[in-house]
Amino acid sequence: MPDHLGYRQVFGAIGPSTNTIVQPDYDDLRPIGVTNHYSRIIIPNMPVGGNEDFLKLVRSIMGATLAAIDALKSCEMSYLVMGMSATTFWDGRKGAEAYRQELAERAGVGVSCGSFATEAALKAVGAKRIAFFSPYFEVANAQVRRFYQDCGFTVVRDLCLERPSPVQIAHTTDAMCRDAIRRLDSDDVDAIVQVGTNLSMIRLAAAAELFLGKPVIAINTATYWHALRAAGIADRQAGFGSLLEFH
Repeated sequence: MPDHLGYRQVFGAIGPSTNTIVQPDYDDLRPIGVTNHYSRIIIPNMPVGGNEDFLKLVRSIMGATLAAIDALKSCEMSYLVMGMSATTFWDGRKGAEAYRQELAERAGVGVSCGSFATEAALKAVGAKRIAFFSPYFEVANAQVRRFYQDCGFTVVRDLCLERPSPVQIAHTTDAMCRDAIRRLDSDDVDAIVQVGTNLSMIRLAAAAELFLGKPVIAINTATYWHALRAAGIADRQAGFGSLLEFH
């Protein structure tokens, strides 16, 4: 017999303990018959003032991720949806693939993560020249840029919002994100990508598509879309942008 509420899929989802955005985002994107079960990657809310601090944060996340996966295994999840993004872009596409494989082997199920999900989303919408922004510092944007270049995209420009702590990422305002989108957009860009799962963009990205006339990919939307499609769920959903509505 299938799970009473998750009779289509039982998704496990993991994200840093400082993240207050990805869990409600994924629940808003959840179709009937799919359930989300969240496990926290326990990290401190450390101050982040530059590249070295951000590297310490990344190492902290990597060190605690497997324990968060282990906590989910006993609910017999059918698929794992990653709720953190920086670590999934690390060391180029080859390094990111090795990391995803490590997580899949630990979880015992398939895995969707922000790096490969946004790659798939950009290919689905036919984008070749992209711009992106993040709440990170340059040391992390360099890793994101390398990943997309390894995937064959031309990264025209990117921005770092340099948020001062993991929790402060969730305090990023719509005005900050709108400004970033405007600074990135131009006729030389096919699509704009937002990375950083603790930054709320699933609705703003959809609205931005209407006035820009081009895809704006929010990482939480892309990752959940990727998980649904990988799990064989083809439901279309309005209100969260062209990716979920048309692809």
